[in-house]
Amino acid sequence: MPDLPPPPSESEIVVTAARLPPALGDAAFSVRRLGPGEIAAAPRLDEALKQVPGVSLFRRSSSLSANPTVQGLSLRAVAPSGAGRALVTLDGVPQNDPFGGWVIWSSLPPEIVGAAEVVKGAGAGPYGAGALTGVVALEERSAAGEPLEADLSAGERGYGRLAAAADLALGSGLLLASAMAETSDGWTPVRRGAGVADVPLTLEARSAALSWRSDVGRAALAARIGAYEERRGSGLLGGGSEAAGASASLTLAQAPTRGGWGWRLQAWGRETDFAQASVSVASGRASTTPAASQDATPATGFGVNAALRRAAPGWSLEFGADARAAEGETRERFGFMAGDFTRSRVAGGRSTVAGAYVEAARQTGPWLVAGGARLDAWSTSEGVRLERARTTGAVTLDDRTVDRDGVVPTARLGVRRDLGEGLHARAAAYSGFRPPTLNELHRPFRVGNDVTEANAALAPERLHGAELAFGRDGERLGLNATAFWNRLDDPVTNVTVGFGPGSFPRAGFIPAGGVLRERRNAGRIEAVGLELDAAWRPSERLALDVALGVTDARVGGGADAPQLTGKRPAQAPVWTATAGAHWAATERLSLSTRLRWESRRFEDDLNSRVLSVGLQADAQATWRATRSVELYLAADNLFDAAVETGETADGTESFAAPRTVRAGVRFRP
Repeated sequence: MPDLPPPPSESEIVVTAARLPPALGDAAFSVRRLGPGEIAAAPRLDEALKQVPGVSLFRRSSSLSANPTVQGLSLRAVAPSGAGRALVTLDGVPQNDPFGGWVIWSSLPPEIVGAAEVVKGAGAGPYGAGALTGVVALEERSAAGEPLEADLSAGERGYGRLAAAADLALGSGLLLASAMAETSDGWTPVRRGAGVADVPLTLEARSAALSWRSDVGRAALAARIGAYEERRGSGLLGGGSEAAGASASLTLAQAPTRGGWGWRLQAWGRETDFAQASVSVASGRASTTPAASQDATPATGFGVNAALRRAAPGWSLEFGADARAAEGETRERFGFMAGDFTRSRVAGGRSTVAGAYVEAARQTGPWLVAGGARLDAWSTSEGVRLERARTTGAVTLDDRTVDRDGVVPTARLGVRRDLGEGLHARAAAYSGFRPPTLNELHRPFRVGNDVTEANAALAPERLHGAELAFGRDGERLGLNATAFWNRLDDPVTNVTVGFGPGSFPRAGFIPAGGVLRERRNAGRIEAVGLELDAAWRPSERLALDVALGVTDARVGGGADAPQLTGKRPAQAPVWTATAGAHWAATERLSLSTRLRWESRRFEDDLNSRVLSVGLQADAQATWRATRSVELYLAADNLFDAAVETGETADGTESFAAPRTVRAGVRFRP
């Protein structure tokens, strides 16, 4: 058996986390918690999260290769989109980009995350706007863990990673310092028919953060600053992107006493930027031509939130309010002719959302009833899209968007009954909403020869859902089965409106093989699904888990997109299955493997481009050299499966990484 950690010394400083404890009512909803071991099993946090049933990554691409604008999570395949429709928080602070809603996962290395809760179903209560299909609530590592954790690894195709997180006692408080650097020479995603235009997907990423924690009387104070930057090659000659950002937050919290009140006050801010060079691909993939240069996308987001909770044996009550604002713009050059860009574009605006909520829970014997309601006010304002001829400065397009606003009520209700011997049954109903991002409202974008236009008239998405669940909790055997129904009204969808070659208003020229799409609120999407998962520990040394998800989602295009009626949402597989095993073979050697299979999914809204069935196996062997040092050897995509991640209108297919072997060392004193 592994050595037990030494007991804390008398001089050890213990600082309370600046967060409220888990709420009594959480057990009435679909919540899956990942601990440090499950998170540390992957080099990137998004890859660790996808082991949760119902979690998938856009285009099957992790943050090792995904463009920043499509880094996010999709829950339950209701309506996957580039940035997902889930809210990601770190100790209550939103991590979604203020301009586009995406999440830069390299800014959240697994070493700084102590736990993650995945809440499936529309969020009400403290989660608010943006938690349309659920929430990924991350907790920063606790000072009660290892004082130092470091990881150094290297692998094929120029892969290298160095990450470390350390707790340092300073005065009466603790300082958590973390840093990460990752690099990869990448792989060429196009395999069949690749030409000079096709080059590797490269990556250079760095991030760092400092968190100060201290007790202030009975309360806990936490101050955090962080920064990240990354540079990526797009897989096309001359194409690539850069992303950078910084954030700061201040939290003061006090846990409720028995029968008394607890509270939390929090303020946060984020500044981000994004740049991207897009290219068009010539016939035969013999060359590329600059298509657009997104030179900068400066954006600022800031917010405040507060909560007041009273808890006693058998019941709890919480009141809260929050407000967020975001502003940003894209600055671009486009219309490449005769060796230079002929036009420029500035497009952006401002959005705000503010709300208040009440949540309550009551436990009586085997029954737990929990629920809450929110009221949110949203607005979009100062929207502009200004385009000029670069040679003369003449204005070619001047769109000033009418300011819009609205008020949206949402709520959720859950009931759970313990049936004895670890068994329980649960039912829940919920509603949620998501205002469109500034990116969706104002920024057009290009991928190869495919162009997607923005739409400043987009309305918020709204979701209603219900679920029934049965489960068993146990140290040796855990089982869960959940059936759910979701209806998403006014989903923001990339709707096909034209094919190249040809010129179109606003979008300009679309080359042969290209497609023009526009973001629209396309009617509704209804989804019915079933999730099954089981975890079995037959012995102290062996742990097994398996999960199966099936989601039948269909689009009702309505008047805006009747051609989509009856079709599946793009990027939404029907079937997904995962399985994992961890075996402590000896006192020093442990072996683990994980499989993920999913059925085909469609690349586009018209269901004309099919991404074939995907199966990937990962394996890792770990040798505990000393009490503090572990050596490991990992093989990602062990069987070198061809996992299709994209397909263009002319049939060109892109694939995820081939088999990649990595070796590394972890230090945990």
